Amino acid sequence: MSYQVLARKWRPRTFHELVGQEHVSRALVNALDQGRLHHAYLFTGTRGVGKTTLARILAKCLNCRQGVTSVPCGECETCREIDEGRFVDLIEVDAASRTKVEDTRELLDNVQYAPTQGRYKVYLIDEVHMLSTHSFNALLKTLEEPPPHVKFLLATTDPQKLPVTVLSRCLQFTLKNMPPERVVGHLTHILEAESVAFDEQALWLLGKAAEGSMRDALSLTDQAIAFGQGEVRHADVAAMLGTLDHRHLLALAEALAEVDAARVLQEVASLAEQGPDFGAILDDLAGVFHRLTIAQMVPDALDNGHGDRDTLLPLAARFTAEDVQLYYQIALQGRGDMESAPDPRTALEMTLLRMLAFRPQGVPKPPQTPLPIRGSAENQAPAAAPSSAPAAETAPSQPSSPEIQAPAAGKGSEDVPLEAKVPETKVPETKLPETKLPEVEAPPVVEEAPPSMADAPDDAVDAALEDEAQRQADAAGVADVDDAPPWALDDVPAPAASESPAASESPAAVPESPAMDAAAEVDEPDPEPTTSAPVAATHEAGAFDHARWLAVFESLALGGLTRNLAAHCIIEHDDGETLMLRLDPSQEAMLADVHVERLAKALADQGVERRLNVTVAALPENLDTPRSQSERQARERHAQAVEALRRDPHIQMLEHDFGAHLLERSVTPTDGAASDA
Repeated sequence: MSYQVLARKWRPRTFHELVGQEHVSRALVNALDQGRLHHAYLFTGTRGVGKTTLARILAKCLNCRQGVTSVPCGECETCREIDEGRFVDLIEVDAASRTKVEDTRELLDNVQYAPTQGRYKVYLIDEVHMLSTHSFNALLKTLEEPPPHVKFLLATTDPQKLPVTVLSRCLQFTLKNMPPERVVGHLTHILEAESVAFDEQALWLLGKAAEGSMRDALSLTDQAIAFGQGEVRHADVAAMLGTLDHRHLLALAEALAEVDAARVLQEVASLAEQGPDFGAILDDLAGVFHRLTIAQMVPDALDNGHGDRDTLLPLAARFTAEDVQLYYQIALQGRGDMESAPDPRTALEMTLLRMLAFRPQGVPKPPQTPLPIRGSAENQAPAAAPSSAPAAETAPSQPSSPEIQAPAAGKGSEDVPLEAKVPETKVPETKLPETKLPEVEAPPVVEEAPPSMADAPDDAVDAALEDEAQRQADAAGVADVDDAPPWALDDVPAPAASESPAASESPAAVPESPAMDAAAEVDEPDPEPTTSAPVAATHEAGAFDHARWLAVFESLALGGLTRNLAAHCIIEHDDGETLMLRLDPSQEAMLADVHVERLAKALADQGVERRLNVTVAALPENLDTPRSQSERQARERHAQAVEALRRDPHIQMLEHDFGAHLLERSVTPTDGAASDA
């Protein structure tokens, strides 16, 4: 007996043997069981999903010798003849080869005659969308009101080409594409029945290559059995299909996880030796990123399509969620850019390097030489005079304007004189009353010197005056001094026109400065430090408790998703070696080892060297996380700012006289904490 291909040998003969089209088989089975039969059925779907098979099963159900049933016997003469394709009352028409209107009229001339052997005369018209417009017009009347012994079964892969008049006269059933999981399951059943040795990974390659068609999958399986000498093995199927070994893609993903550009290029060079389709490599790599995202978000939903589930789960923990999302987007964008690239390999390499260059945390940057600070010793005017020299000789002269005294730099600037004459500077756009402020003694030497005003006299005086004007604006609840009304700056001092000669006779005397006097008069709390300092230097040695966690959180210099996770944690326990943290359950999906490692490194940089153990549990209501503390403080600052504005007499005057209203949502606190928030 000649060999019969798998696609024909394993063609379903009943509705219960049909694979993957339960929604269609259920409707037809119920209609047959209840006797609610339509005169015309239209089956649509891509190639190889069972359209013709469904039509033949339905014809068998209608003409079985045991009666109209949803379960034909398969043993009577009618069932055998339909299975063998020689039943006289099943007229199969290939519309692709019979498109003329004369062919359709010849077909319809025989519709009126009763069936020869069966109960119904069934017309199966395949690829019906290929009929001409005249053929459809000739078919319409008969299709709408055929004789009671006639059933029309139409099949097409392109229902959009059918006239609406034909669609409205049929019951339409759309068949689904076969997902790889369904194809692999069916192939496993067939190969076990055929006693053919196989690898599951090879079946997944066949299922993906079939692209939704079960017939194509069976045809490829026949080819794979012949290629592998009676076996279906992964290496043979990959060679037959010309697909890339999945292990190369995983190696490329590992190189990206390590942020190792040299290894990435090495892996691409190794792939290039096999002469692959570089566009297909990028497509497959995007598929790997998709599965990594599933492994991060819903690990239980990750399939074992390539037999790599145990490899992908730990690999997913080495990426952050934002990294994988960005890499996936860059892969899709790079796939579209390949057409305009010099060559496909260059496009692939540039796409992979772009992933590393634009990852959220950024690649390490080369060290940069800091720019010199204005007012430092290196930028001082040449041949600076000693402190005992007259003031007129220690500062650059401005013959066109009078001179005033300004303080000089302290410690850290050896060649800068303690006294320097700077030209008088006028505050633009603001007329300020001149106010003589009392003299204050020179402050002690500080560890970090301010910039010398001898080098930039205009800027120094301007900065001092602007600082005082900004303080006045802050007290009035105005965020920017340029937006302040004139009455809000009534107390801003004007620059001194000149100092008395006695003030510059003694080298130890420090001249008056508006900025220094204002600093002496305004007692403000020190702003929070912006630079990180080790915890050991600011806290007593001992356990790292939750209070210290809240105190040092801003100095950890965390960013991105790692900062977000840490901001939702509280400290549970510290035994000196292991630090126990509890995470809000709302952030559990983003918890990854990479974030724990970054947080441990940030704490170690602050002097808290611990192993971190993060558990997910509900947080107590009496403890603030860094996030909730920041939000609470922001609300308090906003409430204080609103209250200060409501007490302001000018605001009250505007509300009383002009009916103004204060928009509380537009109020922004201007203190340092508010700006940090």
